[in-house]
Amino acid sequence: MHDGESIGNCPFSQRLFMILWLKGVVFNITTIDMKRKPPDLNNLAPGTHPPFLTFNGEVKTDVNKIEEFLEEVLAPPKYPKLAAKQKESNTAGNDIFAKFSAYIKNTKPEANAGLEKSLTRALRRLDSYLNAPLPGEVQEGNTEDRSSRRKFLDGDELTLADCNLLPKLHIVKVVAKKYRKYEIPEEMTGVWRYLRNAYEQEEFVNTCAADQEIELAYMDVAKRLAK
Repeated sequence: MHDGESIGNCPFSQRLFMILWLKGVVFNITTIDMKRKPPDLNNLAPGTHPPFLTFNGEVKTDVNKIEEFLEEVLAPPKYPKLAAKQKESNTAGNDIFAKFSAYIKNTKPEANAGLEKSLTRALRRLDSYLNAPLPGEVQEGNTEDRSSRRKFLDGDELTLADCNLLPKLHIVKVVAKKYRKYEIPEEMTGVWRYLRNAYEQEEFVNTCAADQEIELAYMDVAKRLAK
């Protein structure tokens, strides 16, 4: 974070914050200036960057393993299950962040158009998934409108799949517009519906870094494109 106190840009930390919030767990966020890391942090997980989890003396540093642990330990009946019902929901949009990273880190102007198209194609695949009705979503006999109106990847409730994708998708929207003047096309109605619904969820907005933090985090990476 630029001031050493605000929530910094880390989609992996936000992913875990969202999971805890959706589970109904009361937790505190203590921000750490990574430029002046306290010794305790280095001692817990030497050579690694947050997020990581400690439980009964064991340290977990892989965000996927942490997610699995939280879903297993914070289980019904006390805590809701957050796993997506549709397997495809877990993989929808999973290539967007990689395409975005290649696009935003590119230093060759001649490669920019191709990388931008690659990002657009990845976003279009997500849009298609969000607009395609899930099993049972289209009522039998209704042949007029077969587009989905669901709020999120797997339905009208946030799931683990959304906790993974939404923080990254928001970064893509903010950073691509700031440094490449690229905006998610308006015709991608599914993607925009998805983002707008996310911005109405306290679990997302209250765990998200400010746009300024996200822009600053990418300033050195994104400014390298030659003119």
